[in-house]
Amino acid sequence: MNDPLKESMRASLEAARKKEYASLIEETKEPVPLAKNVLLAFVVGGAICLLGQVFYVLLTMAGLADKTCVTLSLLILIFLGSVLTGLGYYDRLGKIAGAGSIVPISGFANSVVAPALEWRTEGIVAGLAAKLFTLAGPVIVFGVTGSALLGLIKYIWLALTGGAL
Repeated sequence: MNDPLKESMRASLEAARKKEYASLIEETKEPVPLAKNVLLAFVVGGAICLLGQVFYVLLTMAGLADKTCVTLSLLILIFLGSVLTGLGYYDRLGKIAGAGSIVPISGFANSVVAPALEWRTEGIVAGLAAKLFTLAGPVIVFGVTGSALLGLIKYIWLALTGGAL
């Protein structure tokens, strides 16, 4: 038979342990450097956006149309974010910059590519195809892939026809 007194004592002891553990965590936890984190997020996020603006200006100086420059600038940032994720650098940047590396479009590329890198353990079909959809979702992946492909087709078509749709 269960002794109610023993059960009560066991519950009290468990509650005291949890309370003591919580106080130990609170004592040993390092304070969050909020000002430093906000500044790093601002600087890194701004630098990524500045890089996108540099690409835009360079493409504009090359004589491309405004919409084309915007599209190509975004595609370059997505490509760079994907490559840096594949090489392992974007995660290191994220540890330093926090939201500053997540908010720009390169952070989106990171969120799509990072889970896909784990495909090796499960094979190319079950691994790569499934991992691409785990974090960003099929709507985002298909939307970006489709729009990039259609943008490329439109760009080629316009280049071949001299601007006629």
